[in-house]
Amino acid sequence: MKIAFIGLGNMGGGMAANLAKAGHDVRAFDLSEEALARAVEAGCTRAASAAEAVTGAEAVVTMLPAGKHVASVYEADVFPNAAPGTLLLDCSTIDVATARSNIEAATANGLVAVDAPVSGGIAAANAGTLTFMVGGTGEGFARAEPILAKMGKAVIHAGDAGAGQAAKICNNMLLGASMVATCETLALAQKLGLDPQKFFDIASVSSGQCWSLTSYAPLPGVGPATPADNDYKGGFAAALMLKDLRLAMEAAASVDADVPMGLKARELYEAFVEADTDGRDFSAIIKTLQG
Repeated sequence: MKIAFIGLGNMGGGMAANLAKAGHDVRAFDLSEEALARAVEAGCTRAASAAEAVTGAEAVVTMLPAGKHVASVYEADVFPNAAPGTLLLDCSTIDVATARSNIEAATANGLVAVDAPVSGGIAAANAGTLTFMVGGTGEGFARAEPILAKMGKAVIHAGDAGAGQAAKICNNMLLGASMVATCETLALAQKLGLDPQKFFDIASVSSGQCWSLTSYAPLPGVGPATPADNDYKGGFAAALMLKDLRLAMEAAASVDADVPMGLKARELYEAFVEADTDGRDFSAIIKTLQG
């Protein structure tokens, strides 16, 4: 299958590489020459522009920073050049309203579109073990699932247009809040004289266990290897967590939802990202809680 892939950053690069590895003819484009060169090394074909990548493609995957970028690429490059019936898979994390309007515009242009944001981070993107949350029609999901399966371990139909984005931001709001709680708990345990590994051994099999502790412990040398063991480099940047928390707060306001823990997590990550000059992993917020 000929697949256009637009957006080859930390996540998109590994995803495009896995599609090429699976035998697809991947026409890749990115504004970064370095990112494009890596995609070519991974088996993709270089496209001179997004429009060129889309021309003749049976499916178009986008992995871009924000809703405005996806909307712009769709209007300027995808809609004028995609053949009728082409499948559009937007794997970016964007606001729900824009995701829905993009799908509506694609449908009006005779295309089939789904929103399919991911969970898993850079390592999972490279390994092809992402989780995809898909919003769109049953037809759209049926066509998207075999493509997404080449890049992930789980592909779940969340509901109609925008449901993928809704699921993603709800998941990451929970992750952001639980990471803050995990960090403050570990900091408290240390100040109370508990050995962090001993506390991990207890909490990971008790009622307080959560993914942020058992799979992504924010202290080096505790539990499985995490970015904390690499000076908080790699993983999921705190700035990206802040982006998702802001999207969650925007969505909550649009439906008058009360999310006090999500709001507090956003405030804490705003302060952390503003002070952090190293672009560290989101679990590095423990540094602000250790005193």
